[in-house]
Amino acid sequence: MSAEDQTSPEQSSPRPPRPARLTAAAAVSGVEGLALAAGGGYMLVEALLGQPDGRTQALMGGMTLLALALIPLAAARGLLRMRSWSRGPAIITHLMALIPAWTLLRASGALIPLGIALAAVAVTGLVLLVNPTATQALGIRGPGATRDA
Repeated sequence: MSAEDQTSPEQSSPRPPRPARLTAAAAVSGVEGLALAAGGGYMLVEALLGQPDGRTQALMGGMTLLALALIPLAAARGLLRMRSWSRGPAIITHLMALIPAWTLLRASGALIPLGIALAAVAVTGLVLLVNPTATQALGIRGPGATRDA
């Protein structure tokens, strides 16, 4: 059996290289996921070792953040592997990040720079994902595009 016979169909058709913008979008989604996981982990540690106002509320909040962290982390992995399904969860995550960013921007003191940073990350992720280069790399057709027969 020759080496050519041992290649799978997936290996025989070369995939186009991943655009840098798609890699950057995956990195932004990954950062958001890691930030959510860190926040959830902090809340769980605080619930178990600290003196939270409500232990049950802190535990549920921490578990919720950890569960929500899976969405942008899965989207980041999908973007790195150039899977078209990953664009939707990544866009939704970036849109949802704008809500706490707005809340932080309306706060006072040291929370304002945090709101600016969060808004910058979310908008950067959105711009990278709606870019035509990323859309084409993911195989997403625009409105009115016909499927090749």
